[in-house]
Amino acid sequence: MIHLVQLGNGTQRRVALVEEPHLRCLTEVQSIYELARGCLHHGCGLSAQAQTLAKGELLDYDAIYAGKSEWKLLPPIDVPGDRSRVVVSGTGLTHLGSAKNRNAMHAAAASNTEAAKPAEAVTDSMKMFQWGVEGGRPAPGEIGIAPEWFYKGTGAILRGPSEPLTVPPHAEDGGEEAEIAGIYIIGEDGAPYRIGMAIGNEFSDHKFERRNYLNLAGSKLRTCSVGPELVVGAEFQSVEGEATILRGSETIWRKSVATGEQNMCHSLANMEHHHFKFEGHRQTGDVHVHFFGADSLSFGDGIVLQDGDWMAVRYQGFGRPLRNPIRVESNGLNRLVVTRSLA
Repeated sequence: MIHLVQLGNGTQRRVALVEEPHLRCLTEVQSIYELARGCLHHGCGLSAQAQTLAKGELLDYDAIYAGKSEWKLLPPIDVPGDRSRVVVSGTGLTHLGSAKNRNAMHAAAASNTEAAKPAEAVTDSMKMFQWGVEGGRPAPGEIGIAPEWFYKGTGAILRGPSEPLTVPPHAEDGGEEAEIAGIYIIGEDGAPYRIGMAIGNEFSDHKFERRNYLNLAGSKLRTCSVGPELVVGAEFQSVEGEATILRGSETIWRKSVATGEQNMCHSLANMEHHHFKFEGHRQTGDVHVHFFGADSLSFGDGIVLQDGDWMAVRYQGFGRPLRNPIRVESNGLNRLVVTRSLA
């Protein structure tokens, strides 16, 4: 199991192997995408190839992580020069602890409408969660029930460590979702290959979603972050972690989080099948960043994040924490977007 990072310095780029407290630069490649494509072409393993190429300069990881170096941490995956080749998506209601927040959110929304269902009625969220419990972990070689799936955007919405995640003027909110994301590339044969996994902050508009669960799709179209490290050959059985919200020097919220298959109602293989079963998700050379879901949110505990707050996500075995500030865009009110005719 190795950890890789991507670095940028103006027009220069590097891929580096993590050798705490240093980073060992790789030679011959300038992106993890280039490294993965080369491994597919030559039929070699990514871990072995990365270690073979790890003979470049040694950099100070502490200085880079703290933002005190000319080198900057980038998202640990991209397609240089073509952000449209990256598909960012996710799977929800996957964790054994995830349905509680969602059900409370949607049950509250339903109770505020004239057409509210009886209190004892089961919400659609709970129904889907229960289907996952009953059929989300099929036997090897079999297909289980499909999980909830959502689209977030192209690589244009990916942000690196310490980059702000934005709440646009039209949004109602922005909140962290501490997750692990799978990183994939599609080979020449049209088959998906898992490059590795990384810590992720999926970031969503929970207030908008709370109005009605059918707003879920729109609530997910937000910036998000992964990194700083791509873990190749990551263990995903049971992963313990912690999510933290900082306001100035004060920690206003902290909670233990858990992910991995032992803490989920869907198996990794089942989530991957239901994402890549679509032909459009198997286009040669494309990269996929797929979030596997969260088991706890600060929003569920009544925390409202503000401009300047910092979110931090840490998972054991996945390297240094992923830290991002929140930026609430206040450059004017929500403005009408006018479509022009090209007739």
